[in-house]
Amino acid sequence: MIKAIIFDFDGTLANTLPICFVAFQDVFKEFDNKDLSSDEIRAMFGPSETGIIRENLENSNKENAIELYYEKYLEHHEQLVKPNSEINEMIAYLKEKDIKIGIVTGKARRSLDISLKALHMDNLFEIIITGDDVIHPKPHPEGVVKALSLLEVGKNDSMFIGDSDADIEAGLKANVMTAGVQWLPDYQPSEFSVKPNYIFESVTDLKKYLETAVQF
Repeated sequence: MIKAIIFDFDGTLANTLPICFVAFQDVFKEFDNKDLSSDEIRAMFGPSETGIIRENLENSNKENAIELYYEKYLEHHEQLVKPNSEINEMIAYLKEKDIKIGIVTGKARRSLDISLKALHMDNLFEIIITGDDVIHPKPHPEGVVKALSLLEVGKNDSMFIGDSDADIEAGLKANVMTAGVQWLPDYQPSEFSVKPNYIFESVTDLKKYLETAVQF
């Protein structure tokens, strides 16, 4: 029986990839005078935003670069990241069914808080684990394991849902059921290199699964 669902954030609960690209492009242009493509930025993904800047920026003034990233992230959020009614309805559905929900994301706490507040999604989740809260980012299972402990739910009663191979690998290493989602634009590979237990192409697919697999 599914008692808890843990979600990735970027590409799973919100279409935030465009704003990440813009903010990183502004930072690397300002501090390194580099015009980076979306693919070049995507190749850096793994650590939190602060980790990406500290590891990849050549300019030594990394703290100011980090501040610029958050400034641009906030500045462009309303324009580039829109609320998704299907995602909001799904969260309301899960809460109505008394399924605990949490987030495990590689995002830094600061940018996640900006997004949650802007999308009116703050205070919806029982637990939140960000890239600031772990030593080892996904695909390491540390974040998922921490989330299970805080939710006080067993591995067999939980599912981790994400849009990337790193998400699926982290869930599998944590020995929880995994689902790969392809329900938001800009993110999804045509197929997952690491095979999840389930693939949901729409929010409706998740609801159908829960209705057949879980007795409420």
